[in-house]
Amino acid sequence: MRISRIVRVAAFGLCLAVPAAAQYIGIMQSAETMNRGTYKLMVAPVMIVGKSGADNELGVAARAGYAFTERFDAEAKLGLFENGTFIGVDGEYWILKDARRNTGFDFSLTGGLNWMLGKDNGYDTMGFEITPQVSGQVTENLELCGALNAAFMSIQDAPTGVDESFTRLHLVPGVEYRLSDTIDLVAEFGIGINDDSSNYIGAGISYYLR
Repeated sequence: MRISRIVRVAAFGLCLAVPAAAQYIGIMQSAETMNRGTYKLMVAPVMIVGKSGADNELGVAARAGYAFTERFDAEAKLGLFENGTFIGVDGEYWILKDARRNTGFDFSLTGGLNWMLGKDNGYDTMGFEITPQVSGQVTENLELCGALNAAFMSIQDAPTGVDESFTRLHLVPGVEYRLSDTIDLVAEFGIGINDDSSNYIGAGISYYLR
């Protein structure tokens, strides 16, 4: 009886935690950082594909950033979803860059913190993300991007018997298309590569103020 009760509590707790754990706003950028002194605002709808018969969830993702150097920028992130709110901050360092901007192959590493505030019966979570990313120019305006996003999460105030920590892993192919000197179109598909990760798709606009 005791074992059965523990199993039921654990299953119930995990069901409640799923809405908060399934919110993320993606990468939505290339491996290049911004020019020093540049401000950025990005807005994009994001759809999370439900797993195991769960409904899809549509949300809105936003980013606001600033480039402190030619190789480092930082961004604040916000995601608004039906089942909760995503809040985060990260920094990106451009490790490998071509001699000329907007040409060749680039590699960067992003790291940051995030919080997911669950609504209704959803639990809050917090965690650390790290994202190695590559991108390359295909045409003058089109750039192909790829990233591996790893998020190490912890459920806050998890019930007894529920594993409070989990990891999300996503392989993220995407594109960035320059519409003008100040506007880029970004789109990507996040492929969940472990049991705690859902697929997602997002596309939006990035605006740069120099």
